[in-house]
Amino acid sequence: MPLAVLGLLFGKYIKAHLFQPIPVALAFIFGALIIFWVEKREHKIRITDVDELTPWDAVKLGCAQAFALIPGTSRSGSTIIGGLLIGLSRKAAAEFSFFLAIPTLILASLYDLYKHRDLLSSHDLPVFAIGTVAAFISALLAVRGLIRYISHHDFTVFAWYRIVFGLVVIGSAYSGLVQWTQ
Repeated sequence: MPLAVLGLLFGKYIKAHLFQPIPVALAFIFGALIIFWVEKREHKIRITDVDELTPWDAVKLGCAQAFALIPGTSRSGSTIIGGLLIGLSRKAAAEFSFFLAIPTLILASLYDLYKHRDLLSSHDLPVFAIGTVAAFISALLAVRGLIRYISHHDFTVFAWYRIVFGLVVIGSAYSGLVQWTQ
């Protein structure tokens, strides 16, 4: 809910002002610093299974997910890091993040389809069906692999990736190597 409400309220502003290379790169780098900070903190795990979450925990995680409205911020990453901050185990945080993705992505897709309905025809339905099935299967495989990985590792490798990628975006923006468009 927090993501949907904030997205509807600020979506146009975000697209107009934050979908530029420098704000995206800075979000990547700032997100990496947050990951380093969270990983350095002592983890006090109070929730080891998704079934132990309270409705209040779910609201807090929904608020963490809303940071993904900032371009360069991962929806799953912000939710997982938020989960670690409120006491979820790595596995529970990752699982809930992906459970939270289902309604979020479905509603965002339906909203986008509604906004662009004049561009669609009935001939597009088979392509959408195949794409949906392929995306679902690949997401399941990716989620299983990620949950297996993060159950035994921390997120510092992702933080370093974010810093390197952010610097590449900044470098390409200032060098003219990539022509970023509005």
